[in-house]
Amino acid sequence: MDRTIELLKKSDALLEGHFLLSSGKHSKKYIQCAKLIENPVYCQEVAEKIAQRVKEAGIKVDLCVGPAMGGIIIAYEVARALGVKAIFTERVDNIMTLRRGFDIKEGTNVIIVEDVITTGKSSFETVDVVKKYGAKVNALTSIVNRSSGDEINGLKLLSATKLDIETFDPDKLPEDLKDTPAVKPGSRK
Repeated sequence: MDRTIELLKKSDALLEGHFLLSSGKHSKKYIQCAKLIENPVYCQEVAEKIAQRVKEAGIKVDLCVGPAMGGIIIAYEVARALGVKAIFTERVDNIMTLRRGFDIKEGTNVIIVEDVITTGKSSFETVDVVKKYGAKVNALTSIVNRSSGDEINGLKLLSATKLDIETFDPDKLPEDLKDTPAVKPGSRK
């Protein structure tokens, strides 16, 4: 078994039910990476795996940027494994931004670090913020890749593990989800 999936299971991070994802899609399964991250040993191990994938891919990194909430801690741990700084973006009035005195120098080589990437919506909100500073985003990274590929919008996607979990548009829910209220565990409003 894939070690990251093993750690997600040990952490009780793999949930089943009816979930409304940040992307607006629905799912019967949800990965609550916060349950894995609450264990510093597991978090460090997964972050080192992500950092190793970044190194093996030859991605240049000066800075890790994690979208709040899910990307904050894992971005810090990946940055530590790579020996670079970490910062995070957060939403103000539902718009992703950089606050708290964080700055990104022009020409900085950045990777975006997330807990889970499905459609890349939060990641690309963060990409837009980074590009406003004249920095270069060299890759997207995550604990779990729920997308269907290894690239989104031309950016390489490197993850500790991949999970193929079916998602549904709100108007195309399977019968067993139609009468079950959806839980929205993500941080997006």
